[in-house]
Amino acid sequence: MGEPIRILCIDDEQNVLRSLTRLFLDDPYEILTAPSGAEGLLILAQSDTVPVVISDYRMPGMNGVEFLSEVRKRWPETVRIVLSGYADTGAIVSAINEGQIYRFVAKPWNDDELRVTVANALERYELGRKNHELAEELLRKNNELTTLNRDLERRVAERTGALTTQNRLLTESLGILDNLPMAIVGMDPQGTVFQCNRKGLVCFGSRIGPVIGANRRDVLTEAQNRLVDEVLEKSREAGNRSASAFDGVHQAVLERNPYATDCVILIVHEVSSGG
Repeated sequence: MGEPIRILCIDDEQNVLRSLTRLFLDDPYEILTAPSGAEGLLILAQSDTVPVVISDYRMPGMNGVEFLSEVRKRWPETVRIVLSGYADTGAIVSAINEGQIYRFVAKPWNDDELRVTVANALERYELGRKNHELAEELLRKNNELTTLNRDLERRVAERTGALTTQNRLLTESLGILDNLPMAIVGMDPQGTVFQCNRKGLVCFGSRIGPVIGANRRDVLTEAQNRLVDEVLEKSREAGNRSASAFDGVHQAVLERNPYATDCVILIVHEVSSGG
């Protein structure tokens, strides 16, 4: 079972408290009573949850509006109703306008109207509670989103830094590659050339035209293509691992590309006797 629905009734007249208790006898409420505002505050302090408080207006010591104003300060979610049998209700209306009191009910009250008022007050309390829970949930989700965004920003920054470093190393590597004294040609398994250093362009460009995007059968000489075929076959026989071959004039070395496993880099070193 859930927590009981508690309603606190404050009045200095015991017959009024008994009437209120009898009124809600058939409702699923736990009716708490107190003869003064001070005792009412003590009951509220000792109770877990009291959704609705009904208080008489004119009481000795602390009047109803003063009592309910204190309730509003300490338990703002509790819905507050004031009872009064006096014609002059200026102070009560003022308190209602200030938002301190939910409803003013005149004495003698109509039982049905008071029960409806209490039911509406409970709905108001429940709505406020759900809104509060939703606000807390929204705040929690926003905090989680903020944390995720910070983590994402950190990851992006780290990845950007890593890519920047890789690009710098790649640029340096390409510079080194261009200055090597040998022709280096990169190609995919179908033989399409995607990389060629400066020596390769000089070596091949004058006799076959552009190299990048061409098929190796058109880029390389017949002797070089035979050597490439031999290297590819050795690599396949070795389980697609690195391989090398030498025909006395040309040397070819095949290395698997660690960044694109479906491509290979072919290093062709031309060592012709004629220079």
